[in-house]
Amino acid sequence: MSDHTVTLTQAERARVTANQRPKDAATMLIIDRNGARPKVLMGKRHASHKFMPGKYVFPGGRLDAGDRQMVATGAIPQICEDRLLKRTLRPSVGKARALALAAIRETFEETGLLFGSDEFGAPDAAPEGSWAEFAGHGIFPDLSAVTFVARAITPPRRPKRFDTRFFTVDASAMAKKVDGVVGPDSELVDLVWVDFDEAKELDLPTITKVILQEVESRIEAGFGPWIPVPFYWEKRGSFVREEL
Repeated sequence: MSDHTVTLTQAERARVTANQRPKDAATMLIIDRNGARPKVLMGKRHASHKFMPGKYVFPGGRLDAGDRQMVATGAIPQICEDRLLKRTLRPSVGKARALALAAIRETFEETGLLFGSDEFGAPDAAPEGSWAEFAGHGIFPDLSAVTFVARAITPPRRPKRFDTRFFTVDASAMAKKVDGVVGPDSELVDLVWVDFDEAKELDLPTITKVILQEVESRIEAGFGPWIPVPFYWEKRGSFVREEL
């Protein structure tokens, strides 16, 4: 275990409540490497949200029941699957798969971007809701396109707590885009493509800044599958960094 820590801000410490078990969640960093410098897609949360209002974040959210049922093409790389199962209550291959699918679904819900393949026609019998809409565009989500790169648990005594797995996907894996998803009345009111230096200048939650630095370092190191995955959790008021 590393002794590296990230200290919470005073404002973050002030938002305390009765402790609760964190809910499983997944989020996606969409990386565009076509230019001289890699860029990442960031979304600005609506100012009315109770959780991180007005902050720039990666698309993401809670694991849904349908994420365990949705059909997909490809498979999570084995090394990613192994790391997703570490330090997890009731680990299973199905849960690892569902977390990756949750990142794809939440990206679709919040940005209108569909990551997958249109080579196989529309998936049959998709779960109701967002997955049925996703399938209606004739796209299979592609698990082989995503990489597990980080994990973080919201500190105790916060109004909402999540055990979040961070994934990346290359922008070239986008199969389709639905317009009109982002706007003044949506969960995300704006989307921006920014390089990593520009991203760090946005109004970001602390953990988002940390994950940006981790992924930037991972890209600079060649993005090899052998690079460890960081896991952040709180110990005595500071985030502790482990490696999975």
